Amino acid sequence: MTATDNAPVNEAILLRHDEGAVATLTLNRPDKYNALSTELMDLIQQQLGKLADDTSIRAVVIAGAGKAFCAGHDLREMRDDPSPKAIQALFEQCSRMMVSLTQLPQPVIAKVHGIATAAGCQLVAQCDLAVAADDVRFATSGINVGLFCGTPMVAVTRNLPRKQAMEMLLTGEFIDAQTAERYGLINKAVPAAKLDDAVRAMAETVASKGPAFIAAGKSLFYRQIEDGLAGAYQDAARTMVDNMQNVDARDGINAFLDKRDMPDWQDR
Repeated sequence: MTATDNAPVNEAILLRHDEGAVATLTLNRPDKYNALSTELMDLIQQQLGKLADDTSIRAVVIAGAGKAFCAGHDLREMRDDPSPKAIQALFEQCSRMMVSLTQLPQPVIAKVHGIATAAGCQLVAQCDLAVAADDVRFATSGINVGLFCGTPMVAVTRNLPRKQAMEMLLTGEFIDAQTAERYGLINKAVPAAKLDDAVRAMAETVASKGPAFIAAGKSLFYRQIEDGLAGAYQDAARTMVDNMQNVDARDGINAFLDKRDMPDWQDR
């Protein structure tokens, strides 16, 4: 997959490919399981801005390269500068990107394979539609490294019933694609070999509808159902900033990155 001539991007970490009226943005950090670095989020934000003004594009697909859709935030980047200013900026940037997905006039479809964890699960939840391979696993797993998934919670709780959302957030355990479909996190789970066809069919279907009606309907949908979304993200980002200052979160992230046993938080 290559970047289109009309959409120059850093091919090392983000690709854009246009086919007909459908644009596909592919997270391309396969060695990092497509973790959302500040640079990657900035490039996604730039592309969303361009797509918003591109009347030739009527549907957008977000995909991941390699073995995973997206494993969440780049914990190494967070560890390198855990200052309140840096963490605040990181989560404000992520929140802007997530809100921009809902403000884009075109429908956005998550094409999910491998795993979608933490902010990767948030990205799935925040897209308008989502199709996953039937062997995908999802988790809001920050709790496992001492970092409650506050910002992912905003998107997840707007998709899942409360009890199921709380179970994911409090346990950090994986759910399979069939469970994700039952919970409402994704629209459908399909055999991995049919994922491309299923996403293409959905994208072509929504792209075939009147763009003015789609844009107006999508805007109305989020105005009436997501009242307070930006404020919720601000609150969640502040909470995650505070959480990152906790020594337990630092210990958990360090243990995860250093491949050591997780701290026993029950004794603290």
